[in-house]
Amino acid sequence: MTKINGSNAHWLDESILPPLITAAEQLAVDEALLNQAEIGDLTNPVVRTWQATAPAVVLGSSSQLCQEVNRDVCAKLDIPVLRRPSGGATVILGPGCVMWSVITPFRDKPSLDAIHASMLEPLAAELSKVGKPVVREGTSDLVISTAEGVKKVSGNALRVRRHSVLYHGTLLDSFPLGLVGQLLQHPPREPQYRMERQHEEFLANLSIGRKQIDNAVQTAFSAWNTKTTWPSNEVKTLVESRYGQFRWTERL
Repeated sequence: MTKINGSNAHWLDESILPPLITAAEQLAVDEALLNQAEIGDLTNPVVRTWQATAPAVVLGSSSQLCQEVNRDVCAKLDIPVLRRPSGGATVILGPGCVMWSVITPFRDKPSLDAIHASMLEPLAAELSKVGKPVVREGTSDLVISTAEGVKKVSGNALRVRRHSVLYHGTLLDSFPLGLVGQLLQHPPREPQYRMERQHEEFLANLSIGRKQIDNAVQTAFSAWNTKTTWPSNEVKTLVESRYGQFRWTERL
């Protein structure tokens, strides 16, 4: 696997993207970069963060819409339901929830355990330097310890292709956690450490601020080079063919 914790990673500066880019477009950015990595047009890992301007529900690639989402509530509150290209369960995005992504090519296909470790362990270490200790729990969660027990601050997912990996996820910082229980049903599967807790009892915010989170992500993957281009044409195509289409979201 291409070394992430080296000097070859590039930071995608959010300022080069159009203002008020939608959550659907942001999901398409991740997949467009993954496509570039897969065909060899992207030779260096790309690291980035972003934040939705309004709440949105995002299903995993194989999530069952009827099992995981309270559709009537989403419709009543005019909250869009989208579907990402990676696995994992459904999440809620919006102000106060910072999204992070790493897209990297590789030569020899790594194991899933190796990918999770290479992504989550350095990020947890950097986040721990600026807030409460953050550790990996379950397959791909990051958690903190509170007086009420271990709580999840980050859920993550990946898509592995033949020559590339997309790894991305959430970092709860100042998110209205009560909204999660309104929009989502109890997940059909859960890590053992959750112990059947409801969403609001299971989740917590980092409360360190966007700047500290960006610095932690950038430092974790040594993304000191700046990427100044993005695949705008492919993003437009992906939104028109997938991310902006009900048939893509509602296919399961």
